[in-house]
Amino acid sequence: MRTKGFVLLIFFSFLLTITYSQAVPKKLTSTKINSPVKIDGNLNEPVWKTTIPANDFTEYRPNPGGKEPHSNRTEIFILYDNTSIYIGGYCHEKTVDSISRELVGRDRIGNSDFLGIIFDTYNDKINASGFFVTPYGEQFDAKYSGQGNEDETWNAVWDSEAKMQLDGWTFEMRIPYSALRFSSKDNQTWGLNIIRRRQKTGQQYFWNKVDPNKNGFINQEGEWTGIQKISSPLRLSFSPYFSTYINHYPYKTEGVKNLTSSVNGGMDVKYGISQSFTLDMTVIPDFGQVQSDNQVLNLTPFEVKFNENRSFFTEGTELFNKGNLFYSRRIGGTPIHFYDVSSKIDSFEHIRSNPSEAKLINATKISGRTSKGLGIGFFNAVTKPMYATVEDDHGNSRKILTNSLTNYNIIVLDQTLKNNSSVSFINTNVLRNGKDYDANVTAALFDLNNKKNTYNLNGKVALSTLSNVNGKTVSGYSHNAGFGKTGGQFNFMITQDLTDDKYDHNDLGILFNNNYVDHYLWTGYKWTKPGRWYNNIFLNQNFNLSHRYKPSAYQSFNYNINVNGQLKNLWFVGFFAGYNAEGNDFYEPRVTGRVFKTSQRFRYNAWFNTNRSKKYSMYGDISVRFLSLFKGRSYAFNIDNNYRFNDKFALGHSLILEPFYNNAGFADITGNDVIFSRRDRNTVENTLTAKYNFNKLNGITFRVRHYWSKVKSKEFYTLKTNGYLEKYCLWWQC
Repeated sequence: MRTKGFVLLIFFSFLLTITYSQAVPKKLTSTKINSPVKIDGNLNEPVWKTTIPANDFTEYRPNPGGKEPHSNRTEIFILYDNTSIYIGGYCHEKTVDSISRELVGRDRIGNSDFLGIIFDTYNDKINASGFFVTPYGEQFDAKYSGQGNEDETWNAVWDSEAKMQLDGWTFEMRIPYSALRFSSKDNQTWGLNIIRRRQKTGQQYFWNKVDPNKNGFINQEGEWTGIQKISSPLRLSFSPYFSTYINHYPYKTEGVKNLTSSVNGGMDVKYGISQSFTLDMTVIPDFGQVQSDNQVLNLTPFEVKFNENRSFFTEGTELFNKGNLFYSRRIGGTPIHFYDVSSKIDSFEHIRSNPSEAKLINATKISGRTSKGLGIGFFNAVTKPMYATVEDDHGNSRKILTNSLTNYNIIVLDQTLKNNSSVSFINTNVLRNGKDYDANVTAALFDLNNKKNTYNLNGKVALSTLSNVNGKTVSGYSHNAGFGKTGGQFNFMITQDLTDDKYDHNDLGILFNNNYVDHYLWTGYKWTKPGRWYNNIFLNQNFNLSHRYKPSAYQSFNYNINVNGQLKNLWFVGFFAGYNAEGNDFYEPRVTGRVFKTSQRFRYNAWFNTNRSKKYSMYGDISVRFLSLFKGRSYAFNIDNNYRFNDKFALGHSLILEPFYNNAGFADITGNDVIFSRRDRNTVENTLTAKYNFNKLNGITFRVRHYWSKVKSKEFYTLKTNGYLEKYCLWWQC
């Protein structure tokens, strides 16, 4: 009943908020031409003079609302024909020395100035596509959704060139309609905004004013009007690729080779089903990663979440990430019976091979959005059956199934509404061949804003079902609901997150633990207008109270306060302080029904980031934590040094030191006793990166990482039934 009361309270509070209309957006009338523009970075074609430029930009940071000086003015010209959109621009500067530029490669900005065009093709104030160009003509593109969430993994095919001028830099872009999704109406109006960054001064400008005290920026766009009779051409592309891998696993795991190598090739196909929907699929799957995982020594009871580095699972997946139910590393991950093989062999057998990754057969995704704002996504992937091979003393071998033929599916529906709002439905499904269990999760989401976009009500309800778990079906429930003030200088958000003891979306998502009820309060205040010594300041605090759901029990309470901002010299600085009260940890003992009493903890953190437009820049971070139990203390030091030798060559080095003294944690289980240890842990991590770009299309990157972590147990303790520790001793020592 308390849960229902909470939801009703925030719902009625939302209904009572006062709303009024947004400021009138700028409008830019479209100009259609009959012949294409040559893309060379020069604005010498007479056709550019036939259209009215977008100008009179407004500063976004560091001085919101300021007008763009005439000497640094921006002039943008937009044309279109039956195949493409053409953008030309002149970014004026007093001197060439005021321009910051660096060659960093596709989809990176680095220390460059840039100019970005953002098209909201359905004019729904929620979804948009951005195309950015630097003074070197390098490209960056991204998808935007919600309150400005950026998906920089999205890639489109388009053209750009830029040229240096005596009083600034000019550029030209050609964006073919194949790069965009839009409706089939004869007459259209698109949302439009244009952003310019001047890196050396830390300034950003928008064509249509964007107020940092208002939530989101897509909803603060202008309009590009009068677009007539355009259609999407055949959208068909093939992306072949080639890769080689050398992997070293120094774990001495039976059946897993320490050193492996492979040569792979693959091909992706992208096909435009219609103006609004696109099919992506793998013809020859090669799901190798472009970067290895950052492996760590994990002493926690939970798995480590790794980043996704496979391009197929990072590009164009914004719809499938609704509700945080999709963790793509599950696909092609560790077979579900990988660790069971050793218990299924006889004493005279040994494991000859046991593949640690499931092999993919194919993967397909279809996504798009209709003219009425309905986003539709379908995802499917299939992995092969996987087997371990065991061999006896006489050389006879047999196979043990470690992973059944598995089919992964996701269906998403996302309907945009007025006032930058949306409702969504998502279903994830994992079907396994044979006797292994199947998994299904269904969720409904809503994200509602008032007309001014200053208050937000959001929530999610999810149901999970595991079928054929020892012949039974296990169903679980989860929900979260939040209400807050998202506009203005003062903001707050209050949320409740509940997951019962049966809920599980781990087969295609990641959930570290279930069985909890969390209540969270966040408040913040921001100063976006510059003061005497700062450009902006952000101050926030949060409270989090957590209980176990069943049987109900207190878990933890913590309070944090954080302040950060930018100084006049373009340095960023911040400070954090946190307190954790004594709590109950039901997971560290690794035994159901046992609990470990955690002690109160204090944590302090300070950091800085120097002006990154300089040739040399540095990031520094120091934190210290004090624990009552065993007078434990931990430190963390992080120093990043970066140096740009010129526009093409740069080096970076990161050093992390993390000593932890008198830490208490799980060690072993002996009979009915859960053993903890008082231990010291020292971790050192070094990462060296180097890049050299020959031009805007070709470059070399190098990255090497060394990670070292050592744990030394000093004393052992028995976990008592009340959750406290007593010194462990053998019977003749007690």
